[in-house]
Amino acid sequence: MAGRLTTHVLDTARGKPAAGVKIMLYRVSGNSHRKIAETVTNADGRTDAPMLTPLQAGSYELVFCAGDYLRATGQATGEVLFLDEIPIRFGVPDPEAHYHVPLLISPFAYSTYRGS
Repeated sequence: MAGRLTTHVLDTARGKPAAGVKIMLYRVSGNSHRKIAETVTNADGRTDAPMLTPLQAGSYELVFCAGDYLRATGQATGEVLFLDEIPIRFGVPDPEAHYHVPLLISPFAYSTYRGS
């Protein structure tokens, strides 16, 4: 079975899924970043398909465009925000596994974990 990478975004300040968040996925090797996927979350705060399948062992980075979402929902204003683009770098040691990397956001904090 081929491994896959999935994600979703929850707005903890509003207590609901974060729809319309642009997410970019990069393959990371040393100082090199190569964009390999881009999507936007749906009404459930999830992507319509896995971000990547099959996986390869190595380093990846998800970049969540939280600032655009926070502005669109009226939770943040101005040109400079405390949180704008949120990068999450993680490793994939087992390319046959399922990696779920969710983001929980508010205007002034975020967290992540390896989900299931």
